[in-house]
Amino acid sequence: MVERKDLERLYWDSPAMEPTTGPWAEKRRLAAAMRRVIGELVVTDAPEADLRAAADALKGFAESLAGHPKRSRLEGFAETAVAGDVEAFFDQSPLVGLSNPLAPPITLKAEGKRVSAKVVFGAAYEGPPGHVHGGFIAAAFDDVLGFAQSVTGQPGMTAQLSVGYRLPTPLHTPLLFKAGVDRVSGRKTFASGSLMAGEKVTAEAEALFISVDRERFAAFIEAAKVGGGS
Repeated sequence: MVERKDLERLYWDSPAMEPTTGPWAEKRRLAAAMRRVIGELVVTDAPEADLRAAADALKGFAESLAGHPKRSRLEGFAETAVAGDVEAFFDQSPLVGLSNPLAPPITLKAEGKRVSAKVVFGAAYEGPPGHVHGGFIAAAFDDVLGFAQSVTGQPGMTAQLSVGYRLPTPLHTPLLFKAGVDRVSGRKTFASGSLMAGEKVTAEAEALFISVDRERFAAFIEAAKVGGGS
């Protein structure tokens, strides 16, 4: 029988998981370790002394990282909707990013005019007992549908998102999103998709995206630089 942790690891048999080099490779390793800490923490029944030691160690590590300079340039995209490129660098994304410990992470793939995405949600994403919190499903749809509309060449930002929950979506289970663009009307792009656990559809979604001109997006980047990421 395959262990749960091995199932989740095996599900990432994808070129996107190949490590980069230098600092980004270590960021991915660190994020993976932190992701495991998060998953273990929410279910552990460890003794107080061990929890105290872990908290002290993590606090010290956080203070160490805080002492280093912050990035002052944009590297890749934090979300898929405005990328406009299936090969875009999404390491910082809170849903896709291999360098972001908040991400499950989701693995994306473009298939002609359609896209698919794989994910395994662990214990940190629990809502109903043994099942994924609906808010995380909505956030995942936002990114997957955003990815679908971005490959049209006129990437935009989410204006509306509607999710229909058909069945509870199980944790620790390989899940598959399928999505695509339904139509484009001027600056508006309409996309839809479904989420499946095995052969069962657990949720469906529709979204409207509004394309953003280059000047406005450039202004977002400049504002982020001023913010300094703190």
